[in-house]
Amino acid sequence: MTRRYVEKMAVGIDSKWFRRYGTEAAPRRRLVCLPHAGGSAGFFHGWGTAFDYGVEVLATRYPGRQERLVEPGIDRIEDLADEVTAALLPFADVPLTLFGHSMGASVGYEVALRLESRYGIRLQALFVSSRKAPHKLTPQTTYLDGDEALLEEVRGLGGTDGALLDDPDLREVVLPALRADFKAVGTYGPRTAAPVGCPVVAHVGDGDPHISAEDMAAWGEVAPAGFELRVLPGHHFYLVEQRDAVVRALAEHLG
Repeated sequence: MTRRYVEKMAVGIDSKWFRRYGTEAAPRRRLVCLPHAGGSAGFFHGWGTAFDYGVEVLATRYPGRQERLVEPGIDRIEDLADEVTAALLPFADVPLTLFGHSMGASVGYEVALRLESRYGIRLQALFVSSRKAPHKLTPQTTYLDGDEALLEEVRGLGGTDGALLDDPDLREVVLPALRADFKAVGTYGPRTAAPVGCPVVAHVGDGDPHISAEDMAAWGEVAPAGFELRVLPGHHFYLVEQRDAVVRALAEHLG
């Protein structure tokens, strides 16, 4: 049965950081989704009604896009993680699970570390997708290239509406956030392999030209509480075509 979609904020909370797909009853768990570089909360819209009545989905709203278009983007993963961590605290009254795709995986990892070390909050699980483990990352300089080179990189990765990138007026609107995101990605890593206290589940597409299953397996080195690797058909944005398989994996965990 498809759950009726209800978007609302928790009682007494007005967070600009999350688009909330609420439950009709009090939530027993929350799934926090962290988008890729250039991505937005809308990328996870189809996940909002994919789980049972006790699971509430929070899709993260990065600054510089959609509802937060007028705000400058954040160009450091650490700063973005600080902001997301602080914004999550009012929602930590029930167990939290994080799912981060590409850049979102790095943000999710840093958020997990901050929740544990600063607030004593341990995630139920950290799901990471299409992104190397923090200690295996290498610096990238795409953010230093010209606009066309940056846009070509985004097109090559997929996951962004081509019409948005091809329209000159719209392109000018989204470019600042894209460049901030790619700077955040390019300047993050390698990091010390600091362990998280929760299980880690890694997903990757078998045809991803940038990230291999071996790359994703390295996440196990920061997951003493348990690690699982799942390889699905597809490329960097395998989770678009394999949405149902990813949602099933999450539903089993959220269960």
